[in-house]
Amino acid sequence: MTNVIQLYHQLRGDRAIWLIVALLSLFSLLAVYSAAGSMAFKLREGNTEYYLVQQFMFLSSGLLLMWLCYRLDYQKYARLAPYLIALSVPLLIYTMFFGTEMNEARRWITIPWIDKTFQTSDFAEIALILFLAKSLATKQEYIKDFKSAFLPIILPVILICGLIAPANLSTAALLFVTSITLMFIGRISLKYVFLLIMSGLLTGFAIYKIGLANPEFVRSKTWETRVKTFLNSSDEVYQIQQSKIAIASGKVFGVGPGNSIQRNHLPYAYADCIYAIICEEYGVIGGLLVLWLYLWLLIRCIHIVTKSPRAFGAILAMGLCLNLVVQAFANISVSVQLVPATGLTLPLISMGGTSLLFTSISLGIILSVSRNAEQAEAERIELKAMEAKNESSN
Repeated sequence: MTNVIQLYHQLRGDRAIWLIVALLSLFSLLAVYSAAGSMAFKLREGNTEYYLVQQFMFLSSGLLLMWLCYRLDYQKYARLAPYLIALSVPLLIYTMFFGTEMNEARRWITIPWIDKTFQTSDFAEIALILFLAKSLATKQEYIKDFKSAFLPIILPVILICGLIAPANLSTAALLFVTSITLMFIGRISLKYVFLLIMSGLLTGFAIYKIGLANPEFVRSKTWETRVKTFLNSSDEVYQIQQSKIAIASGKVFGVGPGNSIQRNHLPYAYADCIYAIICEEYGVIGGLLVLWLYLWLLIRCIHIVTKSPRAFGAILAMGLCLNLVVQAFANISVSVQLVPATGLTLPLISMGGTSLLFTSISLGIILSVSRNAEQAEAERIELKAMEAKNESSN
């Protein structure tokens, strides 16, 4: 225990975020081990430890990526932004036409030799946020100019979100909202923000119409069904019914770790609906604790923004944080039927894959910004002390 405390004090950057990551990772292991139990009996002959070990390996890999991204000076990511955004476009196009199809959607590319899938939208999210942060930070002097500043910013947003939307509308909408928020932070004129919103809505409507004629490429019918089901309470889907039962069964203190009943009935209990399992096993207290951890992450990132000496770091940290926190709130909102079903996972908690790894990369970059801001603050305080010492000696 002493070694853990010493390691905690040796960490640079926002220590609260390190603690949040540790607590969410613990929730992940406990929740996935329980939620994947029924799947283990169906696919692994009752070997429930298989998914626990798999999740531990994903989390370990994610923490390693987080550490590497944290150690790298965040300003170097600005140089990578144009290349990453250029790479994400062909990846998304390839996925749209030749990607691996699961649950009637092409969101993944199967990596040869290791037979693992890679969700290209996760890569594109980080690439776009990096690109926006760099563009907004470097064009502050003429950010109000339409041709030289706004057009190079709006087009990549429409393009990336438009390529993600046909197979994954919820992720595209999440990324679009994050982009609009970054526009406000980056001091872009409100009339241009309104133009971006209108462009996004028109693009979404066009994609929806294309999907009605080409359902093999765009999931327009699925979007219709989810919205109609959400608006008509009498048509409540089975998944939401079971989710509500799980949350109600947990009451205040929950039924206890590993004692969930609804994991045997909830579809994707280990992914989309894992928050309901947490509420069932750990009660309202556990559910509120998870909610508070994401809210705490947002608060700490706002603190980083106020301390960051450079605009790029502030915008980057805020963009990555908003993307994670809004995704978490969207996932939780589905469980309590505040929004239509989205298919979004709970960041850092749902059973791992590329989503968990890219979440770890995002957190690593945020911590890199925090470390840099902490060093800049320490240097400022040291310089101020030296100036005060020199004045007193004179």
